[in-house]
Order: sequence, then structure tokens, then C-alpha cells
Amino acid sequence: MQYMNSFMGTLLVVVLSLITLQASALEVVPAVLSSNATQATLLGAAWAKGRVVAVGDHGIVLLSDDLGKSFHQASSVPLSTPLTGVAFVDSRQGWAVGHWGAILASNDGGDSWKIQRLSSNEDRPLFAVHFFNAQQGVAVGLWSLVLTTDDGGKTWNEQSLKAPPGYSRADLNLMGLFADARGSVYATGERGQVLRSDDYGKSWRYLDTGYEGTLWSGAVLADGSLLVGGQRGTLLHGFADGQVWQRVPLESKSSITAIAVSGKQVVAVGLDGLMVRSSDGGGSFQEQKTPDGVSLTAALLNDNDYPVLFSRRGVVAVQPR
Repeated sequence: MQYMNSFMGTLLVVVLSLITLQASALEVVPAVLSSNATQATLLGAAWAKGRVVAVGDHGIVLLSDDLGKSFHQASSVPLSTPLTGVAFVDSRQGWAVGHWGAILASNDGGDSWKIQRLSSNEDRPLFAVHFFNAQQGVAVGLWSLVLTTDDGGKTWNEQSLKAPPGYSRADLNLMGLFADARGSVYATGERGQVLRSDDYGKSWRYLDTGYEGTLWSGAVLADGSLLVGGQRGTLLHGFADGQVWQRVPLESKSSITAIAVSGKQVVAVGLDGLMVRSSDGGGSFQEQKTPDGVSLTAALLNDNDYPVLFSRRGVVAVQPR
């Protein structure tokens, strides 16, 4: 299938290996409490103020109230399908997305969730979600799927994308979302494309980075510039207008899967245990590897600027500097 061939060829099989197109309709089964939930594949993480919320395989949602030192599993998640992204606007209100176009909402900091959207006959996954405030949000996913809401997720509307320059249709897989302080939101995608929206995700324009591979993640640095990461150790620094992009030189060819920023502290993580850090707002970077080389899938920086890491084998211990 074109979808699977594309993802196998771009290494997305590692982070998104749980994604399949299935012929049968979805059977809605709640997530099960597991004694080894912290060892499950985790694909997304976010802060709910002082709480860490991570999501992953089998509908697992993990919560930490001690800056990522220990985790417990959310008690009530109505789906056992993989969850790939999560976002919170405060300590209580959050959303998670995943397979079958699922969107779940929580109003208690991630302890319990309810289904807002589910496509039970087609597994067209959503990979990322971002909320600007408690009412306006956007989610993106497979084959240029873009959904927006203006009512806190009570209703979601699919937005039509223009084809990228030089192509006849919009069929890029959109992998990540991040926003700047001005309210613009950016989506990372295939073919080196970064998309920008200034109207809460309703319309988009393409920012061509000059790179031809898949970009998985991105973040806004302290000075307002952009940092995006993707295949084969690609880390690109650019600006909101998308006119100039410069490659950050890395020795590693391991793909970048996630980027986290806290003030001038920056961490990018990737496959094979890759971790790239900056303490000067992205002016310079230092590379290192986790001791076991496990492929990292998500990262946050806690209040002590220690990275809280997640992987295909679960939670990775908080790493002190």
C-alpha cells in the first residue's frame, strides 16, 4: 500500500509502527489498567501546568505530579487504540488524539477522558493536537487531515488544504504542531514542508525548508525563531516567514522525533537514543546518547530544566545535566 511503503521508506515505522489501515470497523474498547503501563510505547507528552501527561499504545495515559520522577496510569480512558498526541491549556482541560481519527477530552487534568470524535470505519490517524485557548484548537494527521474546533471540541470541522507548490493535491502526512506567542501555529510534514496558519488552523500556507525528507517535530525558540527536526539527523533553524532555513550540523544521522523548549533550554530527541541539547537558546548544541540507545519519541523540560523522556519502551528516567 502507498501509505505503508511511504512510511517504511521514511523511518516513520519506528515511531508510528502501531498505525495500520484495517478493513473491519473499530470496536470501541476502554483502555485497561496495566501494571507495566510505564513500559508501553509512548508517542506524545504535554504539561498540564505542573503535571506531566503522556499518551501511547493501547490508549495508555500516564500522569506524573513530581516533574516526571514517577507516573501512574489514568483510571478512565474510553479507547484502547494508540494515542499519538496530547495538549493541555491549563491544569485541567486537555485533549488527546490518535488512531481512527480519535479525539478525547479531559477536564480533570487527565485522570478521566471522554470521546469527542471517532471515525469507526476508517483508520485515518491524527498525529498531533494544539489548543490556543479553551475553545479554539486544531488537530492534524494522515493525508493532510486538518480538523479545527471553535467550541472546545464539541464539534470538529475538516479544513481543505491547497496542494503544495509543484504538486497536484494535498496529501502530505502532517506529523507535528507547535505555536508561537503571536498565535500562529505550524505543522511539520513530509517533503520538507512546514505549514503556517494565522487563523487557528482554518487556512495554511507552505514554508518550504529546502529539505526533501519528512519533518516530524518543531518548536519556537526564545527569540521567536523556529527549530524543526526530522529524518537522518535533520535539524533546521528558520524564521516565521519561512524564507531562510539553515541546517544545524549534527554528527548523528538518527532521526529527530521531538523538540522541547523552556526559555533558553532546548532539547531535541530521536531514534537510537539521540539527545541534542542547547543552553543558549539554540545558538549551539551538544549531542549525546542515552545509555541503552532506546529510540526516544517525546520529551519535556521540567521546572529544573531536566528533560523528561519517553520512548518506544516507555518512560525514560529524568536526565540531570
